[in-house]
Amino acid sequence: FQTISSRFFPHPLIQTDAILNLDEDVFLSTEEVDFAFKVWQSYPERIVGYPARSHYWDETKSSWSYTSKWTNQYSIVLTEAAFYHRYYNYLYTHYLRDLLHKTVDQSQNCEDILMNFLVSHVTKLPPIKVTQRKQFKENKTYPSLWNDPDHFIQRQVCVNTFSQIYGYMPLVRSHLRLDPVLYKDPVSNLRKRYRKLELEGIK
Repeated sequence: FQTISSRFFPHPLIQTDAILNLDEDVFLSTEEVDFAFKVWQSYPERIVGYPARSHYWDETKSSWSYTSKWTNQYSIVLTEAAFYHRYYNYLYTHYLRDLLHKTVDQSQNCEDILMNFLVSHVTKLPPIKVTQRKQFKENKTYPSLWNDPDHFIQRQVCVNTFSQIYGYMPLVRSHLRLDPVLYKDPVSNLRKRYRKLELEGIK
């Protein structure tokens, strides 16, 4: 039986420590994939990837809120384009409480947020956002859920439900973003390993 959480099933055919999780509507260049993998090799206990989101405490509602606005901080790296260690697939499938799985399966949403909760709970560390081209590219031939208000509201609910089940908020905020070395330095492009990332414009 396939569920939305099946993407994190610890399939025995997966032999590499690193897993690159990609949604079908995401376009990454080979340089973006290569650079993210190099970063992950230095931080294999973290989620390393591109699209980032954040959470914050809303005093007016006395609850946690989830935001997709571009800011200087984040606490979630979406698994639509991210590297992480395969061990987290095992923890996600066999370690998490049934109520957490039930929340994801019933909503058909939030599996990426739950994975971030899990990794931050284990490591007590935030994920790592890496540099990307000026505009994250998605395949517009597929209908996007990110523009659906109900989808966003559901993710707000998930953040609060997950924190209640965990008994605290495990997500950790970060301001760190890792960029290729020399990407802004006025040196010959021949010396730069990730030339296209700079040429296409880094936000």
